[in-house]
Amino acid sequence: MMRSAGDCRQECFERGSHMPKDAQEMLAILKSELEFIEKGGYAVPDKQAPGAASTMFADSLTCLNYGYPYRTHPCAECPLIEFVPDEKRSTAMPCHQIPLDSSGQTVEVMEEGENQSGMREAVKTWLRQTIQRMESGRSD
Repeated sequence: MMRSAGDCRQECFERGSHMPKDAQEMLAILKSELEFIEKGGYAVPDKQAPGAASTMFADSLTCLNYGYPYRTHPCAECPLIEFVPDEKRSTAMPCHQIPLDSSGQTVEVMEEGENQSGMREAVKTWLRQTIQRMESGRSD
């Protein structure tokens, strides 16, 4: 059940936090995505099945277009867009342009290398670090 903005403000006031509701929602989205991956999301069950791989971020509930055969919602409305560099936001899959580490590795680059396992691990690491940064109030 989604909390109202008033409930969140009251809760934040009571615990002495200044984290806005949007940040709380973002944390919930990132944690949900991490849980999805940790439970086997995006895994390829049969290495012999070409095309069996899921598309990172797009094949989870994080994606606004999940389950739609056509992109009903613009990617600019996606909550992950804030992690995409400005110059990459107009690409076909902006969420695949999120820098996952200090070297600038992205989902797109890792998909081209066909390293699904390494990509899942890199995304999990990015999610954990981003969650930790947000929870501690850092923006770096």
